[in-house]
Amino acid sequence: MSKAAELAALIGSQSALSNRNLIINGAMQVAQRGTSSTSSGKHTCDRWTVNFQAFDQLAVTQSQSTTTPSGFSNSLKVEVTTAETALAADELMYVSYRIEAQDLQHLNYGGSGAKAVTLSFWVRSSLTGKYSVLIYQDDATRSNTKSFNITSADTWEYKTITIDGDTAGTIDNNNDAGLSLYITLAAGADFSGTPHSGWGAYTATDDFSFSDNVDFTAQTGTFYITGVQLEIGEQATPFEHRSFGDELAACQRYCQVRSSEGVNYGVFASGGLVASNVAYFTIPHITTMRVAPSNSITGTFRVDSGNNTHTSFTFDRQTTHSLRAIVETSSITSSVGQLQADATNISTIISDAEL
Repeated sequence: MSKAAELAALIGSQSALSNRNLIINGAMQVAQRGTSSTSSGKHTCDRWTVNFQAFDQLAVTQSQSTTTPSGFSNSLKVEVTTAETALAADELMYVSYRIEAQDLQHLNYGGSGAKAVTLSFWVRSSLTGKYSVLIYQDDATRSNTKSFNITSADTWEYKTITIDGDTAGTIDNNNDAGLSLYITLAAGADFSGTPHSGWGAYTATDDFSFSDNVDFTAQTGTFYITGVQLEIGEQATPFEHRSFGDELAACQRYCQVRSSEGVNYGVFASGGLVASNVAYFTIPHITTMRVAPSNSITGTFRVDSGNNTHTSFTFDRQTTHSLRAIVETSSITSSVGQLQADATNISTIISDAEL
């Protein structure tokens, strides 16, 4: 795109020049949970899901990669390391992203003023062919299925897709999912067919993906994506690069990972003894979370009063602002203490409030 075309696109984008991208972490900079995983779900780049379900032989690694087009430092990489011998009807693989409903009210869905949006991204794949993109309205159970083609293997290509505003389906004003994006890498007969044109009622067997979608699971290979932007208007504008700090803060509404970072006896919280063998530790959230999160831990912890180690403890009084850790032990020697990582141990507390 020429400089003149970029300027014209920005002027005509119908949105502010900043904060126009509805996607958080579209440049795949933030990966709080980790940089590589062989599991299905949210395990690497924040806010993004790599899902593969019901497969028999398939083995997949998802990772935050440094293979990128010019102007980007990270991408989301999906690698098939063991191929599926045959794609069964119930087998499905996709990359997805969900947007909070209250962040979409300015789209005016459900009325005559519903606004078009444009999705743009950089993509690279070892497998050429047709890929489906499902735009799904979670509240109205409506969908609009589009597609893009990769024409050259192992080459970065820039794609844009414009989606008309939906005058029929309404997005609720709440903190649940409002729009979900699914980029299909493989879909069995239960999830592929002939999608309806434009917006309409969603049926999985027809509308999730096109029947001639590629089957990425049939071969060993790699798929990369980055620079994902969704914005109001019928013209893609240059990707809105935000600072790492801004992206991290936005991601922490949905996931917060507190880590000792390998520091011996790294402190997570201060607290005190409330009974002969029970101590409470209040842990404020870094920022207000979308909902009261679920919590998990990895590694080994200890209470510095008594220096006793713990591989598990419980959480209660969880809110969008804080949570409380409860440690039950008979070896605490004073009424106050700190919840710490054990020595030579990378310990984490993961709070999850994802859509």
